[in-house]
Amino acid sequence: MAPDMNELQVINTSWQIAIQEILRMVIRDMYHAGGEANFKAQIKRIEEAAVDSIYTDLRLRGTNEWTEVLVKERASNFVTSLLTSFTYDRA
Repeated sequence: MAPDMNELQVINTSWQIAIQEILRMVIRDMYHAGGEANFKAQIKRIEEAAVDSIYTDLRLRGTNEWTEVLVKERASNFVTSLLTSFTYDRA
């Protein structure tokens, strides 16, 4: 029996929150690693590497080409949106 749409939404949202919180902890640790310029450089490097990995290494079984392109595009947009939301706190 397939889960209903509400259950799928709860699972998806829970997964997103868990990954965001793990990433937030990793990013927070980067604050202590060398100042604002280093922080921004690391964020940019992570973003570029993640997007590159999505487009070159991600393979989605059981989907057509259009779906795979759409998923990769949206995943890349999520990576960029999430990582660019982190700012260096000078305080």
